[in-house]
Amino acid sequence: LLFQKAKPKISASRRLFLKTKLLKKAMTMLENEKQARKDERERTLAERVPPLEMSGLSLQDLQNFCKELHKKIDVVDEERYDINAKVTKNEGEIQDLSQKIFELKGKMKRPNLRRVRVSADAMLGALLGAKVKESVDFKANLKTVKKEEEKKEEVTDWRKNVDAMSGMEGRKKLFNAGQ
Repeated sequence: LLFQKAKPKISASRRLFLKTKLLKKAMTMLENEKQARKDERERTLAERVPPLEMSGLSLQDLQNFCKELHKKIDVVDEERYDINAKVTKNEGEIQDLSQKIFELKGKMKRPNLRRVRVSADAMLGALLGAKVKESVDFKANLKTVKKEEEKKEEVTDWRKNVDAMSGMEGRKKLFNAGQ
C-alpha cells in the first residue's frame, strides 16, 4: 500500500501531444538560429570584404591588385599561423595541468575507516570535554616486575666440556649445579 506508484496527472495521449509540439517548436527554433547565423556571416563578410570591381582596369592595374591581394593573404596567413601556435601551446599547458590535477586526485585516496578502541579516559574526555580534570591512570596502579638478567655462558671448546662432564665427576657437577 505504501509503495503504490502515483498516477500521472496528464494522460498518455496528452503527454505525447505535448512532446510532439515541443519537438516541432525546437526544430523551428533551430532552423531560425541556423538562418540567423548564415545572415550574420554574409553581413560580416560584406562589411569586411567589399565586392571586387575589376571592370575597366588595365593589365598593369590587375597585376598590382593581385600583388596587393597576395600581400594581404600572406599577412592573414601569418596571423592564422601565430594564433594556431598559441592555441597549440595553450592546449598543451591545459593538458599538462589537467594531468597534474588527475595525479593529485589519484594520490589522495581516502582510507577506509576502521573501528578504534577508545579507552575510558578518552571516552570521558570526548563526552565531557574540559570538565574532567583528573584522568584515571590504570597503569600506575599495576605492579612492576623486575626481570633478572640471565647469565651468559662463555663459549669454550666443546670437546673440553664433554671430557669434563664425562663419567661420575661430570654428573656430580651437574647435580651440584642444580642445587
